[in-house]
Amino acid sequence: MEKKSENMIKVTYVKSCIGYNKNQAKILEALGLKKLGDCNVLPDNACVQGSIFKVKHLVKVEEVK
Repeated sequence: MEKKSENMIKVTYVKSCIGYNKNQAKILEALGLKKLGDCNVLPDNACVQGSIFKVKHLVKVEEVK
């Protein structure tokens, strides 16, 4: 049985969350981003997309091939 490979996305933390809603800081931590400049490669699914949408002004997203 072959496992279906998912697309992956690279999320980079580029702007501080100071001055924004505290829930957005928690979302960044849930995405694995703790310090400015941190990157994380995540699966491109609905859950991750929803989290990224809420902090889209603080992160940069790239598709990984």
